[in-house]
Amino acid sequence: MFTADRLTKLYGIVVGVNDFSVDVGQGSYGLLGPNGSGKTTLLNLMTGQLKPTVGALHIAGEIPWKNNRLLEKIGFCSALDILQTKRSGLEWVTLYTEMVGYRHAIALDMAHTALDRVGLSRADRVRGIDQYSRGMKQRCKVAQAIAHEPELLLLDEPFAGLDPIARYELTSMLTNWVQQGRGLIVSSHILHEVETICENFLLMMNGRLLADGNVNEIQSMLSDLPRKVWIRAERSTDLAIALQASGTVDSISFHDDSGGLEVTTFDAVLFGQNFAAMILDKGIEVTELHSEDDSLDSVFEMLMRIHRGEA
Repeated sequence: MFTADRLTKLYGIVVGVNDFSVDVGQGSYGLLGPNGSGKTTLLNLMTGQLKPTVGALHIAGEIPWKNNRLLEKIGFCSALDILQTKRSGLEWVTLYTEMVGYRHAIALDMAHTALDRVGLSRADRVRGIDQYSRGMKQRCKVAQAIAHEPELLLLDEPFAGLDPIARYELTSMLTNWVQQGRGLIVSSHILHEVETICENFLLMMNGRLLADGNVNEIQSMLSDLPRKVWIRAERSTDLAIALQASGTVDSISFHDDSGGLEVTTFDAVLFGQNFAAMILDKGIEVTELHSEDDSLDSVFEMLMRIHRGEA
């Protein structure tokens, strides 16, 4: 979908994107990072709203800067609020669809279809945007991005302001979008919702790319780091003795008075391979087992600690 080679964007002496290089193939990607990490700057570079200071960026083989033809292939939902609030939602989506190159009658039909897909009612879409809640505005913005059926959809914090029902509906729509084989990049800090939609991830911090790939590939980068595992068992003392004798753990501590253990291991694969056989052999009943990297959120936190020199 896009390639970046040493891509850098400076705002005076402030660095927005810093020496960013990546080759992203077709698929769905979650663009993740804390506020100020460079996500919005990267999306604005991809849509041609900003020109790189250094380096190169290509979308579908084309340079996005001042490339209006490329905008026909891209749908973009900005994190910024809608400014033309005196128009209705239907008028606003229709206008932006016309700007892509469609005649008014066709753009109007496409706007209705897109607004149906995001769940903005027929009554609401003809009211002024100044009467909309934040969630209704967000639905309208997503409709504008998908109305012209782009090949690549770029969404900057699309879940902001949505209630749980609207979040579920948007997640379902985007999942269907991906299943149709279309490109998708979602910038968000709501990791579990992005993880539901996207197969791959780009992790950013301070304008730099920390990691890219699917969850398993990103987790494999952490293979040489100590992993913490929390275990709860009926015979926690016997379990601790057996774990220490196994040679697969570096340290063990009792986490609380209810049979909880906190185990540190430098070889999570070997630990996992031996653990099941060990508890079966000892007849120990384990009621709870989880690790600090069993979710994308934990993996990202660990990568940020590495980036800051804390791990």
